[in-house]
Amino acid sequence: MTITNVDVDRRSAAELRDIATVAGAELELAPASVIVEWAVATFGERFCVTSSMADAVLIDIASKVAPGLDIVFLDTGYHFAETIGTRDAVAATMPVNLITVEPEQTVAEQDAGEGKDLFARDPDRCCFLRKVKPLQDALASYDAWATGLRREETHNRVITPVVGWDPGKEKVKVSPLARWTGDDVDRYIQENGVLVNPLQYDGYPSIGCWPCTRRVEEGADLRSGRWAGLAKTECGIHA
Repeated sequence: MTITNVDVDRRSAAELRDIATVAGAELELAPASVIVEWAVATFGERFCVTSSMADAVLIDIASKVAPGLDIVFLDTGYHFAETIGTRDAVAATMPVNLITVEPEQTVAEQDAGEGKDLFARDPDRCCFLRKVKPLQDALASYDAWATGLRREETHNRVITPVVGWDPGKEKVKVSPLARWTGDDVDRYIQENGVLVNPLQYDGYPSIGCWPCTRRVEEGADLRSGRWAGLAKTECGIHA
């Protein structure tokens, strides 16, 4: 499928919300590829995919539906080397337009203005500056974006719709893998030879910034290594 600008004029928030409401119900049981096809057909160039580079499953699905699709990656300045390596491998080997988004300030500049190691003193503020705000700015030219959220990941995500409305961003949020289990992900990776962040095989089932991510004991909650010891469970991107 070729990506086209299907609607020159930006749709209003009300129109986008109505589209999300209808599509969420109609596509609930649709395969991930069909959900992506719908998004590309509906939003054209005003649709992108975001990825944390834990794996390239969603990128692989999207690239087969619409080669050249925008893939947005947030480089927080605190990523593991393996995560940056996975991003570089995706850019080099897959038919996508990979866009790296960075915060307004480097880590050194943030340390100078906010104090060193903000992540340890105020992780919510650090996530806002290095993730939430950069993503908000990066999505300004899109009406909809896709994420790799899955319902089984945490109790906060069990009601994730395959197509929903994000009132904070006033954009359509597409989660083609929402109904997938971990076994579904593993099966797709094996059958399609998908790129995977090496940390996945080293005890990191959920990968974020290195200062706030720890290894997880086998059988433990998938995201228990994120912000370990804190009440925090989400960075705020999916709030």
